[in-house]
Parts: sequence; C-alpha cells; structure tokens
Amino acid sequence: MMSQIKKGDIVGRKSYGKDIIFVVNSIINIQKKKIAILKGLIERIEADSEIEDLELIDKIEVRKKIKIEEQKIEARLETNKRTRAKITTGKILHLDGDKKYSEKSYRYYKKTGINAIVKNIPEYRQPKIVYQLLKIYDPDILVITRT
Repeated sequence: MMSQIKKGDIVGRKSYGKDIIFVVNSIINIQKKKIAILKGLIERIEADSEIEDLELIDKIEVRKKIKIEEQKIEARLETNKRTRAKITTGKILHLDGDKKYSEKSYRYYKKTGINAIVKNIPEYRQPKIVYQLLKIYDPDILVITRT
C-alpha cells in the first residue's frame, strides 16, 4: 500500500537514495501519473518525481540532516575566517527570487563578515530592476540566484 503523499510533506526520492530532502510543493497529473513538484528543504533545488518514487522522511531524520548541514556550514565558516584575513572582498549585491534562500544567504554573509546587500526580488522583476539597484548600491560583485 502506497502512503498518501500530499502538499507540504517532507520526502526523499528512493531512486536517488534519499540524498536530498524535499518539501512537496504541489502535485500534478501528467498522462495518468501523479507527479510531485519538489523544493529542497536544505539545498536550493527544485525537482519533480513520480509519487511512487517518494518516501516520507520522519521528523527525527529531518532534524538530524539539518544539524549535519549546519555543522558543515560552521566548519566552512571557521575555515573561511582563517583565510579571510588574507583576502578582501568587495561589496556584494545578491538578488534572489526565493525569500527563504535570500534570508539564508543574508545570514551566511553576515556570519562570515562579508559586505553584502541581499534583496528578495521575484525573478520576473529582476531584469527590470537590476540596473537601478546597481546604480544605487554600486557593488563590486553581482550575484543573481535563479531556480
């Protein structure tokens, strides 16, 4: 019996060894098959999968994977701190269409001491506003994150 996967569930793809944890964003029907549109819980990734390939991930496993990811980030931050004294970066302007990931990026920049301005701007508006933001902030580096 297949468990009922629904929007908002936290799942992994069996065919990929559940290497990435996803949230079910929506479920659509294509050629008599149910397809889940997935969004990464930790990684910034979107994917789709047949419902039959998905398996629910329990909350304990989710917390465990999030903790492991946070530890990896902390280790990178420590390495970054040691090498950062030797390297100077300019000002960064980062545009991201995903509110969750723009907030995550902002926290990462702040934690590393990198001079960054992060703007959450829907992707369809980015081309219309990027020139204006470049004039306002005059960054040395422009990062545009798209899905």
